[in-house]
Amino acid sequence: MLQQFNEKNRDLIVNINGRLVHRDEAGISPFDSAVQGGDAVWEGLRLYNGRIFKLHQHLDRLHRSAVALSFSEIPSREKIVEEIKRTLVANKMRNGVHIRLTLTRGLKVTSGMDPRLNQSGSTLIVLAEHKAPVYAKTGLSLITSKIHRPPPDILDAQIHHANLLNSILAKIEANNAGADDALMLDSRGFVAETNATHIFIVRKGELATSRVVACPEGITRATVIEICAAQKIPCTETDLTLDDVYRADEMFCTGTMGELAGVIEVDDRLIGDGRVGSITKRLSDFYAQRTANEGVQVVDS
Repeated sequence: MLQQFNEKNRDLIVNINGRLVHRDEAGISPFDSAVQGGDAVWEGLRLYNGRIFKLHQHLDRLHRSAVALSFSEIPSREKIVEEIKRTLVANKMRNGVHIRLTLTRGLKVTSGMDPRLNQSGSTLIVLAEHKAPVYAKTGLSLITSKIHRPPPDILDAQIHHANLLNSILAKIEANNAGADDALMLDSRGFVAETNATHIFIVRKGELATSRVVACPEGITRATVIEICAAQKIPCTETDLTLDDVYRADEMFCTGTMGELAGVIEVDDRLIGDGRVGSITKRLSDFYAQRTANEGVQVVDS
C-alpha cells in the first residue's frame, strides 16, 4: 500500500504560523524544534462536506500533548480553528480532505536540545491535502514487527508526539515483507497497534481492542466504541495476544487517515475466511453515517 501523488495537490497553499504560501515555497527554520529533535505534537483531521469530524476532540488531545511536553506557549483553540479555516478557503476545499496539524515548540536561539533555548513561541503548521481514505477496501495484510512499542515510563503514547521513528522502523519491515502495515507489540508481548492505526478483532460477534497502554487514545477508535455501545454490539478493551489475532473471525484497523479498514491476513495467516467481514462492513457504514452528519462547520456551504 503506497499512497500516490494527487494532481489536485500540486499547487497547495500551506499555512506556517499564519503565513499562507505555495507548497514549493514553504519551509521552516533549521532552528525549529521539529527539525532539531522531532519536538512537536500533531493531529490528523478529516473534512467532510465543510465539516471537520471530531474537531474538538482532536484539539483537546493536541492541547493535552503540548501541556505534557511543557510547551510555554500554546495557541488558543480559536486561533487554531481560524488558521485551519484560512487554509481551507485558500485551497477552495470542502470535502475529501485530510489535514495534518503540527505544533512545534518553536524556534531555538541556537541549536540544542534544551527547551530553554526556545524563546519565541511555538510554530503552527496547517497542511491540508486532497486525500481520500488511504487503505484499500478489499482488505489489508499485516506482519508482526520486531520493533515494540515503548511503555509509558520510556515514552508515553498518550502524548501525541511527532517522534515517529518507532513507527517508521516497523513500516520499513512491512515494506520489506510486502505487507501493507506492521502489527506492533508492547514490551509485555501484547498487541499494541499497527505502525499507523489501532486494531479491533471480532470473535463470535463480539469486538475486542487493545488497552491504551502502549498506544494513544485514538479518536476513531473511540468513535467505534461509541457506535458499538449505541448498536448494542459487545466491545471490550483488553490485552490481546497474537493468538487472539490469529484466531479472530474478523479484524480491522482504525484511524482518521484511513477510517475503518478490514485486515484479511496477518503473518501469512488468513483472518477468518480471508475477506473483509460483515461486522467490519456494518461498522464502516455506521461510521460513514456519522461523518456525513456530524462535525464542526469550518467552510461555508
